[in-house]
Amino acid sequence: MKKGTEVQNKKKKNKLIVVLSKYKKQILFILLLCILIYIINIVVNLIINPTDTVFVEMGQIEEKETAVGYIIRDETVLKGENYKNGIEQIKAEGEKVAKGEAIFRYYSNNEENLIKKIQDLDAKIDEVMSNEDSPYSADAKVLEGQIDTKINEIYEESSLTNIQDAKQSISSNMTKKAKIAGESSPAGSYLKKLIIERSEYENQLNSGAEHLSATKSGVVSYRVDGYEEILTTEDFSKYTKKFLENLKLRTGQIIPTSSESGKIIDNYSCYIVSVLDSDYARDVEVGDSLSLILPSGSEVDATVEYKTNQYIITFKIDKGVEELISYRKMSFSIVWWSKSGLKVPNSAISEEKQNENNIAYITRTRIGYEDKILVKILKSNEKYSIVTNYSTEELTEMGYTSSEIRSMPNIAIYDEILINK
Repeated sequence: MKKGTEVQNKKKKNKLIVVLSKYKKQILFILLLCILIYIINIVVNLIINPTDTVFVEMGQIEEKETAVGYIIRDETVLKGENYKNGIEQIKAEGEKVAKGEAIFRYYSNNEENLIKKIQDLDAKIDEVMSNEDSPYSADAKVLEGQIDTKINEIYEESSLTNIQDAKQSISSNMTKKAKIAGESSPAGSYLKKLIIERSEYENQLNSGAEHLSATKSGVVSYRVDGYEEILTTEDFSKYTKKFLENLKLRTGQIIPTSSESGKIIDNYSCYIVSVLDSDYARDVEVGDSLSLILPSGSEVDATVEYKTNQYIITFKIDKGVEELISYRKMSFSIVWWSKSGLKVPNSAISEEKQNENNIAYITRTRIGYEDKILVKILKSNEKYSIVTNYSTEELTEMGYTSSEIRSMPNIAIYDEILINK
């Protein structure tokens, strides 16, 4: 009986092998299809929900607002009588100067012609002096060497101020050289006549020149647009929305360089007036500190200098003043607040009821175990919050017992926390 059963089992086994061999390809295809469906399901879930946890990190969050601002400066315009003659800059754009320093000069009447005549006479004087063996030749040669040195410096110099200084030195040495020759030349000589003629042209040139000097210390600018007497720092209350709109200024427009005048700007501070309508603008008060991000991307500290009921706010800055010289109206950003600390996504924060309080908490996971950690939210924006641990005194005031407080875990950097779906 036992032997018959074994024979039957063997037949069934052989029959199963035959069936499996016959449908081997179909079975393998079904298995591969199941595996593929499983893999696709995992990938789709990862794309929709990349991870169920995140790590607590140190970070910073802030609340910013983009705005348009009108730049108000303490500016003093310098303009002389010969403004139609054009300007020769003595101090470059953006250069700092002290009170009394020469800033620029106007070209003299017929200056180009006079300079050409003086240059021609200098060439003739040099030619005559080089052919004469006179007592003044040695001193003149020293001056010639100094003149040649300055000329070489000009070719290698890139600073406008240094080039102007070198030109002035060359002109001064040429004059000294001519005087040496004039004092030593006999009356009525050809050289004497050349030197007298040169002196006459030089007097005409100097008498027609008009120099303008700084009336106070500050930064030099030649970007004069006529708003220097309109956008002043004396009375911020006059800057209403209508007043600012009537200026018809374009945002980001560069103030053109003037060929008739220059100005001195107070480089210690300037002001930015902006029309705002946000909740932060409503709540901010005079004297509050915040930050502004200028067009270059640099961030500077600012204070609220003045505010109207229509949320027209005047900000004062003490750094980055030179950066704004070229503008009257610009786009910038206001950083209303910024906070650093333990940064967590808002989606990881839940709440529980404790007496009359809604207490925030996060869920930490460690090796399969989960802990609920109470967190104090310091600041939040749309996506993230900066949090910290409650003190024992704060937890006691909220109604937690001493035993509950002792068993409470604390949040720390690199904790792995769950995201709420």
